Amino acid sequence: MKEFSCDVAVIGGGAAGLAAATAAREAGAEKVLVIERDRLLGGILPQCIHTGFGLVTFREDLTGPEYIHRFVAKTSEMRVEAKLNTMVLEVRPDRRIIAASATEGMIGIKAGAVVLAMGCRERTRGALAIPGTRPAGVFTAGQAQRFVNIEGYMPGERVVILGSGDVGMIMARRMTFEGARVEAVVEVLPYVGGLIRNKVQCLDDYGIPLLLRHTVTRICGNQRVTGVMVAEVDADRRPVPGTERLIECDTLLLSVGLIPENELTEKCGIEMDKVTGGALLDERMETGVPGIFACGNVVHVCDIVDNVTSMGLAAGQEAAKFASGGGPSGRDYVSLVAGENVRYIVPQRVSRRSLLERNVSVHLRVVQPGQNVRLSIKAGGEPVFKAPKKAVHPGEALIGELTPQSAGFFQKIGELVVDVEPLGKKV
Repeated sequence: MKEFSCDVAVIGGGAAGLAAATAAREAGAEKVLVIERDRLLGGILPQCIHTGFGLVTFREDLTGPEYIHRFVAKTSEMRVEAKLNTMVLEVRPDRRIIAASATEGMIGIKAGAVVLAMGCRERTRGALAIPGTRPAGVFTAGQAQRFVNIEGYMPGERVVILGSGDVGMIMARRMTFEGARVEAVVEVLPYVGGLIRNKVQCLDDYGIPLLLRHTVTRICGNQRVTGVMVAEVDADRRPVPGTERLIECDTLLLSVGLIPENELTEKCGIEMDKVTGGALLDERMETGVPGIFACGNVVHVCDIVDNVTSMGLAAGQEAAKFASGGGPSGRDYVSLVAGENVRYIVPQRVSRRSLLERNVSVHLRVVQPGQNVRLSIKAGGEPVFKAPKKAVHPGEALIGELTPQSAGFFQKIGELVVDVEPLGKKV
């Protein structure tokens, strides 16, 4: 087995991984290595040819390829080494990595710090257990996106999309552009699962039907999909008898959720968050295993790539500090707890030292949509941060910020509670 060493090893060459790699170099890490299982850097963004990327990071409206090219070019300029066609098999708590390379065989890498940036994968038909046969014409939305935008193939001509995640809504518009007829986007919830802007720009603007509180109950067809049975659902998301109807189509696209790629994380023994499916982190993007950091969609599925990038930049900078021996002394944490109408929070804990010294950003998602609400972060019932929000939606992340407080104040508390509550409620 060949052996290598580096200051910072980044697993994953997408937006989060490349942001982490460049930030680590800028923070002084001499040897930064990106390990990517694909043949090219960039992750999923090269197939995302629509605009809407970089509005925060670059203050420009870019396509996915344009956005990620800037980071690919920067890694090259900064002499960040990349091992492509290389699959990481194991990450150990002592920061030793075992990987299989197409050109070098089995390799071992000893890193001063490790950044996990493996991204996420799509939930498939197997996870849904939709009754029916197994005909051709059933694809995940991301798979269809690659066929159309990279390979140049059309999956079908008459399409139904199950789920209103961002990729699903974007593909509804994309298939329409390519001449297909999108019969409906079917969503089990009473609201869309993705960004509101994608509902407006991809569905409303093109007259694509959106069936809320509906689901696909059966896939019809033998050799090829010939249609899907669609039914209304009740408050428990169960099909309502007597509401089924057939929508004829030759293609079903699934946009039913993303799953963080955390097999390596769990195998390493890192403590996980059951809600996000990612690692429990502190404000430095460090996991419970010293020197192993995580960022981007492997932590929680982000709504926009700019949030993926900001996490990557933070993780890379902190990983470089750790590798140089500049990590924090002690791990005295205050927990962040999901309160009213909050599904999850990242990071899940913050060191008391950071609470005293600097601003700390907190990302969260709500359980239910709401209007005229207030985001509050409370210590012992007293707000340390509050901000009014005109509207909140589960598909869009909220960001709060903790500012430094007096040492005496934060020494007394063990947890901070994050609430999204009606604006008129007293705090």
